[in-house]
Amino acid sequence: MEVKKKPEEEENELVSELKRQLENEHLTPVEKLRLLNDGLNNALNSAAVHVNSGELTRLKSQLYLSGVLIHCVRVLSLHPSSLWGDLSAAATLAHLTSSCCVGVEPGLHSETFHRLFLPSFVDALLSLAAQLVNRAENVSLLRKVMDSVGWLLAAHTHLTEKVLSSIHYEQIQVCDDVTVSLLCVQMWIQTCTANSDFLSGLSDDSILLLLNEAIGQLALSSDSTVGGASLRLILLMASQLGRCLRPLLLSFRGLDSLLHKDWRGRGFDQGIDQLIALIQSEKDVVSQTQGSSEHVRAACVIQAAWRSYKTRCRVKSLNRAVSVLQRKYRARRREQQQQKEAQLWEEELKYQVCVRRQQARRRFHQKQRQLLQLLPADQVQSYLQECENRAAVVIQSFWRGFRERRHYSSTQRHMLRREQAVRTLQRGVRRFLQKRRAAKVPPLPPFWIGQKGLTDSRRAELKRQVDEYIATHQSFRVSPEECSCLHEEVQLLLLSVLQTGAQQRMEEQRVEALLAHVHTQLELLRDAPPLSVVTETDADTFLSPSGPVAARARDAHNAMLQASRLPWWRTLGDTDAGRVDPLGSTHLPELEEELGGLYIGGTVADKKQTQVDEVKL
Repeated sequence: MEVKKKPEEEENELVSELKRQLENEHLTPVEKLRLLNDGLNNALNSAAVHVNSGELTRLKSQLYLSGVLIHCVRVLSLHPSSLWGDLSAAATLAHLTSSCCVGVEPGLHSETFHRLFLPSFVDALLSLAAQLVNRAENVSLLRKVMDSVGWLLAAHTHLTEKVLSSIHYEQIQVCDDVTVSLLCVQMWIQTCTANSDFLSGLSDDSILLLLNEAIGQLALSSDSTVGGASLRLILLMASQLGRCLRPLLLSFRGLDSLLHKDWRGRGFDQGIDQLIALIQSEKDVVSQTQGSSEHVRAACVIQAAWRSYKTRCRVKSLNRAVSVLQRKYRARRREQQQQKEAQLWEEELKYQVCVRRQQARRRFHQKQRQLLQLLPADQVQSYLQECENRAAVVIQSFWRGFRERRHYSSTQRHMLRREQAVRTLQRGVRRFLQKRRAAKVPPLPPFWIGQKGLTDSRRAELKRQVDEYIATHQSFRVSPEECSCLHEEVQLLLLSVLQTGAQQRMEEQRVEALLAHVHTQLELLRDAPPLSVVTETDADTFLSPSGPVAARARDAHNAMLQASRLPWWRTLGDTDAGRVDPLGSTHLPELEEELGGLYIGGTVADKKQTQVDEVKL
């Protein structure tokens, strides 16, 4: 039974086969032309059959990335003599290539596609169109090529400047044939109609060139068809560009008189009247602008006079400003000189102190030498020994003082850290015990209910006093009815918050159970034997989790949860986690009895977590 291939595989095979055939060096240009026509036609037809529009875009991108479209541009750039005059096949290839360039997604090669490939392809199309202009029997082929250029311009607006400045397009414009002129104007009309944002993306120079071409056809041609198409193009540009085109229309002087004299009574008087109305309205605006420009000029004269007056006043006050600057500069320089002199004096003082200290030390040593000369010879050694001992005692005293101060500071720092840690622990323990005692104490009933000595008469009297106080001290902002409504709203909000918290806790428990189940499965897969030694029994074990494996994973997971949920005071002093088993069966009843069932890592939580794991597994 033959397996049906996917559309992507078929398209890749077609493109690969076409690329392989094009790489044959023995192919002539005519053979390449026919091969490209057949290959592109088959590929586009196969992609157009599919309902998914992404297949066609993928095919076009594949054609560009594989280099097939580059071969198309090279063949179109050849002279017609090398193609043996087969201009019909060349026009067909231009039509197919332009279809492939519209909607293509080049990906990382986007800059190369837009800056190099598309301009070269447009130049090849215009060159082919210029060669078809000189042959009257190729009007249908010329229309096909110009339609291809229009499609490219509608999809890629930045090529407009390339087309308008091309030498081949100038050769086409120079042609006196009415059909050629009509095809050029219709190409621009088709482009503007297909893409409403086409004109808005052009520069002012490109818009002026396009407008110059349309008005040039009105001035040079006498055919009503060409004139109607040119007038339609100008009106279409005016409708899309709005007020941006009106100043450009005024640069063509005599356009309204040309329309009125030469093109009246040709069947499109309504369009002529509309264009003349646009020109006249812009002229009125310009006249109003000229009137306002006189006011602007007068304002400029007034401003110039005022600025000159302010400048003269500023020049007069320059002398005073200069004197102020000079005074401040001299004061600053004097201050710097004084600082420098003070610094030099301080340095000189330090130098003199050092010199005098050195001189005093030298005199001391000389005096000591003289005294040694006066001593008897048998006492000199004992005197020197005594001096060395005194010097050693001084050095040792300094060293011991330094060492004791350093030891005291380190010990004091360590003691402060320990005291701070003890205070933190004691604070946490006291807070925990206070919460536990507050939870165990039953709530006290209100003082006015069930108390000894509170009779009905006393209760009525208290109620009367409360009512009198409320009546005397009424609130000026909130009424009793609003207070009751606010109280009910608060109760409802508190109830909704509590319900939402319960739902969130249930959701968190479910997520933790799922994570535990996933971690268990990951650990089993990580510890699995390699595929080279696996048996059928091992494969069945991993395909469907067995009872012993699930039980062992569940026990391990419960053990980890209980270890992570132990109270903090149970982990104090345990340096080796494997030496003491905090999850032993002997500790659980003690924790339950001490905490009154609040220990979440105990037996009750263990049973609940085990049930959740059994359900999930």
